[in-house]
This record gives sequence, structure tokens and C-alpha cells, in this order.
Amino acid sequence: MELWFTENQTENVKFSMKVKGHVFSGKSDFQKIDIIDTYEFGRVLVIDGWTMVTEKDEFIYHEMITHVALGVNPNIKRALVIGGGDGGTVRELTGFPTIEEIHMVEIDPVVVQASKDYLSYTSCKLNDPRVTVYYEDGIKYIKDKENYYDLIIVDSTDPIGPGEGLFSEAFYNDCYKALTEEGIMVNQCESPYYPNNAREMKRAYNKIGKIFPICKAYQYNMPTYASGHWLFGFASKKYDPINDFKGFKFKEKLENTKYYNEEIHKGAFALPNYVLKQLEK
Repeated sequence: MELWFTENQTENVKFSMKVKGHVFSGKSDFQKIDIIDTYEFGRVLVIDGWTMVTEKDEFIYHEMITHVALGVNPNIKRALVIGGGDGGTVRELTGFPTIEEIHMVEIDPVVVQASKDYLSYTSCKLNDPRVTVYYEDGIKYIKDKENYYDLIIVDSTDPIGPGEGLFSEAFYNDCYKALTEEGIMVNQCESPYYPNNAREMKRAYNKIGKIFPICKAYQYNMPTYASGHWLFGFASKKYDPINDFKGFKFKEKLENTKYYNEEIHKGAFALPNYVLKQLEK
């Protein structure tokens, strides 16, 4: 008998993976968490029926959510990750020797523990001495912070369930206050392709654009996410991601990346016309 996991990406589109076995299943106060082992994509983290991380392509997401900001400001010392309980974003940040503090705020400890137990490929650096994990709501955590972080990465799920508040204007305002004058915020900005994702992409981008003087979007190719075409948002008080990109300081870091390089950095901000029109509206 064959076992398949199928994600309903839209009402009319499904994405399926052939499964070797069901590694973990749990339910927290916030969501349903599963880890499956697949033939094509290795171990996969699934939350509420949605694919979050796969062993085969997670490097694309995690390199692009971290390296772009460090390419613009290589002197980042204090970084905050909101969400990202699988640990992949933290793993990438620990590769930069100039970062002194990495705080991860994750609302769901079950996700973190399951990742530690079964997803060592992303969670392997959560015990780095520079890393502190806070199990609390990122929306509440950020409210009393001011002029502290050089980088905030909003590594959120889609704007449903516990991730919904991480797409609000009030939350983005609090992130702005928590950043230093050279601060950068990178956020998961959904996809421009299917209407349900595009709606949230436009809403998030427009909210951030009202708050930050510099607001751009950049793209990456994620094979296991709906449509494969996804965006991150880049917001800053000072730095333009292209004009202030002078080349990568940590050349040795680039030798170990599988997706990100200096040309990808510049090219990622060259968006297709249909996306530009969506963001203009």
C-alpha cells in the first residue's frame, strides 16, 4: 500500500508527496504538527496541513530570509527571529561571526521540540551560546522593545491562526520602534501567484510601506510552496538593498551557500511586471 501526503494549495490545486513513514504527530495549544519522511523531499514539517519545511529545499528559504540583510549591513550584532521554530533561520544567522545576540521568539514550544527531536538539519544550531529562545507571543514580546535590534526577521506562517497578528500594522510599527537607526526588517511576504496568497502579500507590503522609509520586495523560488514563486519583504530605516549593497563581506560564507550569491542578491529585486502592478495597487 502506498502512503501519500496531499496539500490542498488552492481549491483547484493539490500537491502530493509519496511518504515513507509518519515520524511525529502532535497537537499543541495552537496548531497540529506533523513530521513525515518522504521519498523525494526527505523529512517534512507540516503544520495544520501546510508544508512548512522540507529537507530538500529548506536551504533556499533560510538563505534568502537571512543573507540579503547581512549583505546590505554586515555589521549586524543583535538579531531577532519571530517565529521560525524549526531553527533554520537561526542556523543561518549563527554562521555570521559578527552577530553577538540571536533571540528567537516562538509561540509554540511543541514545534521547537519536535524540530530538535526529528529535524536536526534545521535545529542544529539552537544550542549556540549566542542563541536565546523565548516561548511567547512575538506580538507581545516586541511591544516594549526600543532601539535594540539591528535585524528583525519575521519568519511566520501564513496569516491564519497564531501567525495572523504578525501581518498587522500595529505589529510592524512595534518592529520599527524596536530597530536601531540602521535596522532592517525582513518578513515572509507570501506569494503573488494565487489570489489568496497575493491578497495577503499586497496587504503586508502596503502596511510596511506606510511605516518604513525604504520598503522593497524580493523573490525566491520555493519548489514545495504553492506556485513556487514567493516573496520576502525588505524594510529599512536607512539602507537600500541594492544601492547600499557593496559586495559580501564574508566571502567564506558564500562558499557554503547553495542558493544565495551576490548576483542572486541583486537579481531577486528585479520583479516581474505582474508583481510590480500588484504591489503598486
